[in-house]
Amino acid sequence: MPLALLALAIGAFGIGTTEFVIMGLLPQVAGDFGVSIPTAGLLVTGYALGVVIGAPLMTVLGTKVPRKRMLMLLMGLFILGNLLSAVAPSFSVMLIGRVVASLAHGAFFGIGSVVAAELVAPDKKAGAIAMMFTGLTVANVVGVPLGTLVGQSVGWRVTFAIVAGLGVIGLAGIAKLVPDLPKPEGVQLRHELAAFKNTQVLLAMAMTVLGFGGVFAAITYIAPMMTHVAGFADGSVTWLLVLFGLGMVGGNLVGGKFADRALMPMLYVSLGALAVVLALFTVTAHNKIAAAVTIALIGALGFATVPPLQKRVLDQAHGAPTLASAVNIGAFNLGNALSAWLGGIVIAAGFGYTAPNWVGAVLAAAALVLAILSAALERRTDARGAVVASGTPSEPRAAVHH
Repeated sequence: MPLALLALAIGAFGIGTTEFVIMGLLPQVAGDFGVSIPTAGLLVTGYALGVVIGAPLMTVLGTKVPRKRMLMLLMGLFILGNLLSAVAPSFSVMLIGRVVASLAHGAFFGIGSVVAAELVAPDKKAGAIAMMFTGLTVANVVGVPLGTLVGQSVGWRVTFAIVAGLGVIGLAGIAKLVPDLPKPEGVQLRHELAAFKNTQVLLAMAMTVLGFGGVFAAITYIAPMMTHVAGFADGSVTWLLVLFGLGMVGGNLVGGKFADRALMPMLYVSLGALAVVLALFTVTAHNKIAAAVTIALIGALGFATVPPLQKRVLDQAHGAPTLASAVNIGAFNLGNALSAWLGGIVIAAGFGYTAPNWVGAVLAAAALVLAILSAALERRTDARGAVVASGTPSEPRAAVHH
């Protein structure tokens, strides 16, 4: 794997840390600003919606800019947003800082996915994408737990200042290691937009929204769930996030490996198992050991879907993949926003801190249904194409070609 992938992974590490570290710090931030836990959850929803909006917006703005320079500009925006969060005098200003940082997220992973895939042989593309996303998953093993520990020990503001520093390292890595790839000739915005007429691209994005939304429904409220229901101390949230991160790393690498071999079966297994595990979490959340194991499984199964879903979008939007790739990153975060919001609703309605797990299970099951539908439509399209190509109708009315 090229060294440039390391630079992309470093940038992904910083972005992954800022996205997920807020989960472990919700009680502290809520306490400092005098808001409720569901209100503090808006820092998750706001960030996620910023990614949804920022992914296509920043990618379109970047169509005239060389990809390496665009990646550097995005890291600059990321640094600015985290500095604003670190010094925020009010909850609303912190929310603005989160949104500013989030604008870089989707386009960075979208453009980065395309760059990563271009740096390797065709049969290693999903593995290269997974390598970049390893930065995001390792953030959950190292960055998020350390950020949570620092935030709980010396204040969450210090955490966001450190995350801004990570952005500076990522920016330097991209400047040094990522090659100046030539912009693809003849690819215009209308070509990029045409990908969204493809039913399979839209189905893959819908799977992304629902499948990853299932993960976030549970993980957004992990701190209050584990302290109030499982009986863990506040400090234990740090190592529980390490377990989640370790699961993510393993799931991401396995997903990348098998997506290059059997993409749709990989999605069936990971989405189906994710739905089951999230449903079980409503029960296992009451036992410390069972809860810890379940958290690791949610990380593994959730991130096993990331490389295959990202590769499916790239495959289906071939010829003009950059915008579709970035919008799919936005789709991950639309799922995050939707599930964080739904999780807050069921908690506020009095169903308890484990209720978001049911929300997650339903979302993951819906993603599995879409995966099965997508494969069925693809088989039907392939069969019809084979009939037309051979000129041999499979049934009488197929003999009339238009």
